[in-house]
Amino acid sequence: MVLNYVWISFFVIGFLVALMKLLLNGNVDIFSQLVEGIFTTAKDAVVSVGLPLAGTMIFFLGLMKIAERAGAIQLIAKVLNPFLKRLFPEVPDNHPAMGEMVMNFSANMLGLDNAATPFGLKAMQSLEDINLNKGTASNAQIMFLVMHTSGLTLIPLSIISYRVSATIPSLEPASIFVPCVLATIVATLASILVVGIKQKLKFDGVLLTWIGGLLAAVIGILYLIQHLPNDTKEIVSKVSGNLILMGIIVAIVLGGLWKKVNVFDSFIDGAKEGFDVVLKILPYLVGMLVAIRVFRESGALTYVIDAIKYVLSYSKMNTEFVDALPVAIMKPFSGSGARGLLIDIYNNPTFGPDSFVGKTASILQGSSDTTFYIIALYFGAVNIKNIRYSVWAGLFADMIGVVAAIIIAYIFFH
Repeated sequence: MVLNYVWISFFVIGFLVALMKLLLNGNVDIFSQLVEGIFTTAKDAVVSVGLPLAGTMIFFLGLMKIAERAGAIQLIAKVLNPFLKRLFPEVPDNHPAMGEMVMNFSANMLGLDNAATPFGLKAMQSLEDINLNKGTASNAQIMFLVMHTSGLTLIPLSIISYRVSATIPSLEPASIFVPCVLATIVATLASILVVGIKQKLKFDGVLLTWIGGLLAAVIGILYLIQHLPNDTKEIVSKVSGNLILMGIIVAIVLGGLWKKVNVFDSFIDGAKEGFDVVLKILPYLVGMLVAIRVFRESGALTYVIDAIKYVLSYSKMNTEFVDALPVAIMKPFSGSGARGLLIDIYNNPTFGPDSFVGKTASILQGSSDTTFYIIALYFGAVNIKNIRYSVWAGLFADMIGVVAAIIIAYIFFH
């Protein structure tokens, strides 16, 4: 129901803003731009998003089927059950969904978005299989989705790549490595707390110990990386994620062979499921992306950004971060839009990638994910109509991540 109102609001607000521009400013091209944007986005949602996603889904869900039949997913679920059981109490012990969620989180942490999506959609389907109220998001599905939208990443490879390829290349592209990771950790913890309090989870000693242990491990890894030479940091960023993913692929295939699984037939069975999932999510994907395009193309999002910048300009706080804020505001609506704003800051001679604004924008880009896109993608895949409190919980966690990112930017770079 909430997503329904959000979707309608994007169209209505976009239309009203465009009408205002026509009547007050005489902008006769505004509606032709909106209509052109609708057709372009509808096509791009299928050609540029849907088809590439189909190939990735087919391949990785094929691998997931091998891992499932070899017992790898169940093993992961068993090992992490004490921790995950407290975050997802309605999921049965050692359920495959636990392992699938871990695979999703792991791919995200390594900055491997293409691999994370198939794992996440598979996990969402498994959670829907045990959902007693079909069509309504369960507590477990909401917790998983909001944790996913926090965008936890240990290797911000894409952001480092953008900094290197800017018009004036960054002299210290990996300098945002640790701040980005710290911001995403805060956002992820915020998502667990926000949803956990709403769901009245028990934050007992076991859960807190697991969270503390994971934090200690992450901080330890960051400490080691931070003390590496800059050139070595960049090599670690570029190589580690892809090396680990390739290792996982080979391990799954060899593990299936060792467990005497018919590896190729299992792959084909999983791949067929991947194609079916893509067909299910395409209508949701097209609908949400077109609505966001109307909202953005009309100028409504620009007005929101300008209003926030105007209010902050009258505050007594240091507002140097304000020029980076559009990236954070755009991110929940459009990943490509936020990326475009980030690159624009990098290429702007007033700022550049190594300026305070450029580094703050980098951290903001890495501190959250495309909330509305993810909601449409993941819930659309399992035909969830009633998303309950997913939107406000995800956006609230995003907001905490944004505030943390700004504070971290001041601590590291100001």
